[in-house]
Amino acid sequence: MSRSLFWLSDEAWLAIEPHLPKNQPGARRVDDRRVISGIFHVLKSGCRWCDCPADYGPSTTIYNRFNRWSRRGFWTKLLDTLTEAGAVTKSTAIDSTYIKAQRSAFGGKGGARRRRSGVLAVAGQPRSMP
Repeated sequence: MSRSLFWLSDEAWLAIEPHLPKNQPGARRVDDRRVISGIFHVLKSGCRWCDCPADYGPSTTIYNRFNRWSRRGFWTKLLDTLTEAGAVTKSTAIDSTYIKAQRSAFGGKGGARRRRSGVLAVAGQPRSMP
């Protein structure tokens, strides 16, 4: 794998490597640095898990490891470790591109409705002609 595909610098990797879960049961473990780089790629680019480049490893491995580590609180510990090492700053950003809305969310319940203009409502004119 090309070193240009890694999202973490060597210093950042050395800071977090001791904190990675080890001795996990199951099949032979895929390289953690590749998988973490794949997770970062998906999160930064916004692509689907199955669209992650094959250079990072199997997409199911990347997705499963992200889920498993999320449930264990690994990412919070990782952020704290990287902050202490000075590799990243601890900050939060909210971006609306990650929020999905329903197709009809703009119209509210029942969709858009026609309303009488303010002038006609004040004048008390009838809605229809006789």
